[in-house]
Amino acid sequence: MSQYGEDLAKAMRELFSVAGFKSGQIIVIGCSTSEVLGKHIGKGSSKELGEELFSVINKLCLEQDLKPAFQCCEHLNRALVVNRGTADKYSLPEVSVVPVPGAGGSMAAAAFQGLVDPVVVESIQAHGGIDIGDTFIGMHLRPVAVPVRLSLDRIGQAHLTVARTRPKLIGGERAVYQVADASLTCF
Repeated sequence: MSQYGEDLAKAMRELFSVAGFKSGQIIVIGCSTSEVLGKHIGKGSSKELGEELFSVINKLCLEQDLKPAFQCCEHLNRALVVNRGTADKYSLPEVSVVPVPGAGGSMAAAAFQGLVDPVVVESIQAHGGIDIGDTFIGMHLRPVAVPVRLSLDRIGQAHLTVARTRPKLIGGERAVYQVADASLTCF
């Protein structure tokens, strides 16, 4: 495994330990292999790197029983590659497209080739996410996204941002919230 794969595995393990994801929850992954390699997003895609990083993500998600959703690039309107079982469980309508490195991105193309029964869906509301190279995964996160700070802030040359989500706090100043994170308790 390259240093990129090792760093990604480390970041994912840190996220999993902090976020407290539950079995079956969705993690959205956006990745620019161009940015990882120090090139401008969309200008130096690497099929081999996409395959390696997909393999790391898929393995770690399987170990945690999490459902990865691999975001395509802007040319496919940031659609997502998921397993058919995930699409069925979360009632995500399938769209007709096959991501390739030039339209979808190397990571999404690797996911479409590597997942057991892949489908592409237009949108999702994930429970957390990993954004490698400023691919803007926020549109696919549930409200409320909470940034998670890790020991790494880059994979290769790509900026790394990760998040978990939490339920909205509603009800105003008299509300009492029962949450796992004590810093969110308001009275």
